[in-house]
Amino acid sequence: MPGLKQGLVQVYTGEGKGKTTAAFGLALRAAGHGLKVVIVQFMKTARYGEHKALQYLAPYVLVKAFGRPGFIHRGGVQPEDFEQAHQALSFAREIMLKGEADVLILDEINNALYFGLLEEQEVLNFLKERPPQVEVVLTGRHAPPSIIEAADLVTEMRPIKHPYEKGIPARQGIEF
Repeated sequence: MPGLKQGLVQVYTGEGKGKTTAAFGLALRAAGHGLKVVIVQFMKTARYGEHKALQYLAPYVLVKAFGRPGFIHRGGVQPEDFEQAHQALSFAREIMLKGEADVLILDEINNALYFGLLEEQEVLNFLKERPPQVEVVLTGRHAPPSIIEAADLVTEMRPIKHPYEKGIPARQGIEF
């Protein structure tokens, strides 16, 4: 079985498009080398095109979404949102500590922090528990300074131009 000799912590953050896409590109590359990838999605449901596509990469890639349908707004957080976020982190911890992933992607975890669904210290403790051969990727806007400091690689996506500005709505197969 392959595996990584050294795993790192990566963060993809910023206001621009492409954070999840970059993480999923990494998942594709890792699967191509026989690495086991687990993607844990925070604040999402399994309704996006990537869920269908990534099923074809089984058993190398597993995607598990935790969230309720619809968008969460600051001030409109429901008790279920806290429960789902904690279930997602617990699931990720179990996968990580059992050695069931070479690459563990925590998609939108930074947004879960921003909305107060998780505490920064919970996520920092999670990262401290990371076995040295596991790569952990955290995505989402608003990565807090403590998470950026804990990471080995940080990429900030920033918008320069976007089709929404021309009134072009999200397109199936491209944005979702």
